[in-house]
Amino acid sequence: MEAVRPFQSLAHLSARRIAPQHTFRPLCQCLHTSSQRPATPLPHPTTPGPPPEPPTPAASQAEDRVARKRKQAELLRKAQEIRTNPTKPKTVLQKRFWKDVTVKDTPDGLQVFLDSRPVRTPSKNILTIPSTKHQLATAIALEWDLLVSVHQALKTHYIPMTSLAARALDIQNADAQGKTNTREEIIKMLMRHLNTDTLLCWAPEKNIHDAPQLEHREGSDSLRKLQIRVAQPIIAYLTTNVWPGVEIKPILEPDSILPVPQPEMTKDVIRGWLSSLPAFELAGLERAVLAGKSLLVGVRLLVEWSEEFALLRGDTEEGKRFGIEEAAEACSLEVRWQTGMWGEVEDTHDVEKEDVRRQLGSVIILVSGNTQQGM
Repeated sequence: MEAVRPFQSLAHLSARRIAPQHTFRPLCQCLHTSSQRPATPLPHPTTPGPPPEPPTPAASQAEDRVARKRKQAELLRKAQEIRTNPTKPKTVLQKRFWKDVTVKDTPDGLQVFLDSRPVRTPSKNILTIPSTKHQLATAIALEWDLLVSVHQALKTHYIPMTSLAARALDIQNADAQGKTNTREEIIKMLMRHLNTDTLLCWAPEKNIHDAPQLEHREGSDSLRKLQIRVAQPIIAYLTTNVWPGVEIKPILEPDSILPVPQPEMTKDVIRGWLSSLPAFELAGLERAVLAGKSLLVGVRLLVEWSEEFALLRGDTEEGKRFGIEEAAEACSLEVRWQTGMWGEVEDTHDVEKEDVRRQLGSVIILVSGNTQQGM
């Protein structure tokens, strides 16, 4: 056996110890090859900014109403200043080009003149009022006399009587030309309101909301009894003087919420009566129905004040006439009953109440003539 050399054995052992037994790999691998860019620090402000505004409490409903009233008063004050001391207008539409407004009786009828220029309808025709309607012509002249600019004349709510008269004249001109589309559309709308007439929509006989409230109001009637009491005289007048023998039924039964249509004969008679109305009466009835949502109340008001039905009315005492208040009360009976029990919303119910009276009053001025008594 060959002896082991000492140097050979030491070199062999050193080589075995130094030689790596495993291959080590890095744990992290580079996922991108972009170059590193150091962050650039920004200087911090040396002085602080202004402190935040202190919190303000939310305005109450009462404060909102007061602010709204003050704003309205300021707008009214500015409008008054413009009327008294008009300044130089910025545009042509802000300038009033007329000084005086007059009503002249021409061979064709009554016409309103702005200095020497007659007022015209939107269809460019001269606004000519029948010679018997002096109240209507005066109301139109007053509207134009209160305007401060031409821009206001472009808005119908500034000149409601002018717009209503122009509507009647458009119907009259369409009838003269043999065009029946306008008249048929109005009659169709009026007949739709008959199916949902406010005067005929009576509340149910028993209402769960009536008992607790009526206990505190001795002698108070239910809503249905009040509706019947107001509707019966109007229905009796129409079925006796306007549509003799016609049956008008309530839309709602005492214990039902499903509407009941009117008899076919009733619809045919009313439709034929509407088709024979003159242009001014048809336009006035359209305005009354849209304001009060009741065809029966509109017809009752029309017959009471129109010069076309003067012979039908006969002699009527002035204190017993069916006027603006009676028509407005009949149209808004349920609203008044509800607000009397639960309260009124400011700037809503009071505004609507006055607006209905304003529109019904415009109908009376439109259809009345020289034969009318004082309203």
